Amino acid sequence: MPEFRSILCPIDFSQFSVRAYLHAVSLAQHYGAKLFVQHIVELWRYPSADFAASAGSFEEFCHGLGENCEQELQEFLKNYTPDDIQPERVVQRGTAPDLILAFAEAQKADLIVMGTHGRRGFDRLMLGSVTERVMRKAYCPVLVVHKPSHDFIIPDSRQDPVNLSRILFCTDFSENSHRALDYAIALTEEYNAELTLVHVLENAPRSTSEQAAANATEQLDKLIPSELRKTDRVRTRVCVGKTYEQIIRVTLEAQTELLVMAVRGRNALDRAVFGSTTHRVIQLGPCPVLVVHV
Repeated sequence: MPEFRSILCPIDFSQFSVRAYLHAVSLAQHYGAKLFVQHIVELWRYPSADFAASAGSFEEFCHGLGENCEQELQEFLKNYTPDDIQPERVVQRGTAPDLILAFAEAQKADLIVMGTHGRRGFDRLMLGSVTERVMRKAYCPVLVVHKPSHDFIIPDSRQDPVNLSRILFCTDFSENSHRALDYAIALTEEYNAELTLVHVLENAPRSTSEQAAANATEQLDKLIPSELRKTDRVRTRVCVGKTYEQIIRVTLEAQTELLVMAVRGRNALDRAVFGSTTHRVIQLGPCPVLVVHV
């Protein structure tokens, strides 16, 4: 079963970063993982007027900006880090997606945990410019966190800040999805959570949908490991309809706290397929999504 030994959490000091960081902390606690916290100074975010008024030279301006971000990062970690976790902090200057991917690869990170700012309008563009680029090109799984419709985070807890008790895994029964299932099962066992396996029949004719649902239920049952089969913590669901809509509906109904999805490829990832399912679930869904490349 997969384990997380090295976790990278890029933050921008927003409330979405706080939620992502608390998930990263919880996973680091459970797996005894090394936690890296990265903040990237993107100079394009600072108007030239700020530079002109703040320093006599570009290098002085950048140096002062880096020191301020270093102090802000220290304060962030002081406020949200339990006593038993000692993260390594990193402040870099450049383009966020490139530096996140490069640092994750250099540290051989097993997981990247990121906050995303929203679902529509301008926030949708923000998802595309940073989080989406990281999700598309990362060699390791990426956990994307935004504000959930129901809160299961205990930010003041000095023990485990995330109450992860319900996990959902959706599958199309391809061989590629098996790796994502391994992550779902590992997290279910680590957190002693409940696991729901879901398959969506999107184009099944009405005349054969009943038999197709029965066949899919049988296939889902075969995916359940024997050790989990003996417990009452695993369920299966077969739905009919638009894939992303049904995944979101089941996630809401079950008050799911983590959704695990597989996506094929990285650089060659098909944008239309990614956008129609995974991207929409991340944008519109009510809980964090663990994206596993296969």
